[in-house]
Amino acid sequence: MTGERPLDLVLLEMALLVLLGPLVTGTIQKLKARLQCRQGAGVLQPYRDLAKLFRKGTVQADTASGFFRTIPVLVLAATVAAGALVPVVQAGPPAIPFGDALLLLGLLALARFLTAIGALDTGGAFGGMGASREMTIAPLVEPVLMMVVFSTAVAAGTTELGALAAHRGSSWILDWHAADFLGFAAMLVLLPSETGRIPVDNPDTHLELTMLHEGMLLEHSGPGLGCMLLASHTRQIVTLGLVSALFFPVAAYGTDVTGLLLGAAAFAAKILVLAIYLALVESSYAKLRLFRVPQYLAIGFVCALTALALRIL
Repeated sequence: MTGERPLDLVLLEMALLVLLGPLVTGTIQKLKARLQCRQGAGVLQPYRDLAKLFRKGTVQADTASGFFRTIPVLVLAATVAAGALVPVVQAGPPAIPFGDALLLLGLLALARFLTAIGALDTGGAFGGMGASREMTIAPLVEPVLMMVVFSTAVAAGTTELGALAAHRGSSWILDWHAADFLGFAAMLVLLPSETGRIPVDNPDTHLELTMLHEGMLLEHSGPGLGCMLLASHTRQIVTLGLVSALFFPVAAYGTDVTGLLLGAAAFAAKILVLAIYLALVESSYAKLRLFRVPQYLAIGFVCALTALALRIL
């Protein structure tokens, strides 16, 4: 079924992304540990970390303003709102128009901006350094993401992810063109950067020479840090869902319970494949020096620009 998605289904999909976000992170961490011949923590460890943080108190720097406490909630709200725009179990536009892929990228950019503002608000050295690095990389990533969206939207005539997925339908398996391959290659290059992983960032360290996103979270604690981590988990699965919607859209399984379960299983399988890709990249490469990151991201820029040019021409 590729008709309009009812409001309750859209909200269910949004809640599903938020609930499964930590599980994706735990799966990637477990895969990395096994690839590195380690036992590693369980896949549910991110849930335990979040539960521990939400039970703790909050410690705030004396130099932080009153706006600092609201930043984690705003970041989480922007990220969760972006999740409402990703089709999970059924293709088609929502019955109530929320926005399109451009709004999704805008909400993710807003969350990134608010995170940087929070890091700068306290006046700490590490937070300012992490915010500066994050804002240096963001202009190299977000325009490329928009070009990838445009390259796939030209053929469908829309930038709404549900309608775009419905346009491709089940024919995406055999209907791949050069622009699709180049756009997908660009997203594979950008995924480690957008999810804060090697070779662009290292989510498992707090060394001042390597951290980007983690440096902006050092001043947060307790429930605020829990909101920031939950937003990070949600951002990751939303980004993976964006790739799935653009290049591997959900098939038509119907609107009954069985069809929705099949759609959810197909979505989970695609997210698992992308999670395995991220684990393999993190286990196979070392972190790049900061001044080498633009050269790495330039590969994605060339692929996205070529894909868009092929669509237009």
